Amino acid sequence: CPTSPAAPLAFTMLQLTRIYMGKSMFWGNASLNGQLSHLLEENNVTQVLPLEPPDAWARRQQVVIAYLKNFRQLVQLFDKERPTKFTQHLCCHLGCRLYPNGTAQSFYEVTLNRTAFLSFHVPNATWERRWPGELPVAAFAQEQLMKYPITTQDLQYFLNTTCVSILQAQSSRTGKVSGRSRTPLVLGLILGSLVLLGMALGIFLCTGGSC
Repeated sequence: CPTSPAAPLAFTMLQLTRIYMGKSMFWGNASLNGQLSHLLEENNVTQVLPLEPPDAWARRQQVVIAYLKNFRQLVQLFDKERPTKFTQHLCCHLGCRLYPNGTAQSFYEVTLNRTAFLSFHVPNATWERRWPGELPVAAFAQEQLMKYPITTQDLQYFLNTTCVSILQAQSSRTGKVSGRSRTPLVLGLILGSLVLLGMALGIFLCTGGSC
C-alpha cells in the first residue's frame, strides 16, 4: 500500500528459510516505500521495480543464486554431522525507516520457529539474545555473529547508512520510486550481512546439543 505523507518511508527485507532433513527452501521479498521491489522464490530472484539496469541486475542475480547454492551446501554438510528429522523455520527481517523530521531507525530481527531469537542493536553494532530463558543455541549463535566485522560493523554501516540513503533519495522524489534511481540493489548488498545465516547455521543443528 502506498505510504501517506505523514508516514515514515520504509525499506524492508524479509528472508524465510525452511529446513527439513538437510533440504532448504527459500522465500523472501524487499519493498521500497510501500512497493514490492524484489521477490525471492526458491532459486529465482526477480527485480520487480527497475532499480538497476538489465546488465547490472543480471550480475547481481548471479550473486544471489550463488549465495543460495552455498547456503544449501552448508545445510547439507551440517545435516550429515548432526541430522534432524523435524522442520526448522528461520526468519530474518531487516530494514530502515525515515521519518518526516529527518530521523531514521534501523532494525534486524531473527526468529527461530516463530519465536524471537536474536536482534541486532544497530547503535552499538551488537547482537542480543531474545529467546525466552536460557538456550545454548542462542548463546552459540550470538558468539559466532559477534566475531566478524561483516556481521557487526559492516551490517551497522549497511543499516545506518546505505539503507537510509535509499530512503533519502526516494524522499527527494516526493516518495515516487524512480526507474533512474542510482541506489544499489538491496538484495545484492545484504548478501554480506546474510552471511550470518551461514555462520549461525548451528541454530538448526545445535538444538539441545553441545555447540
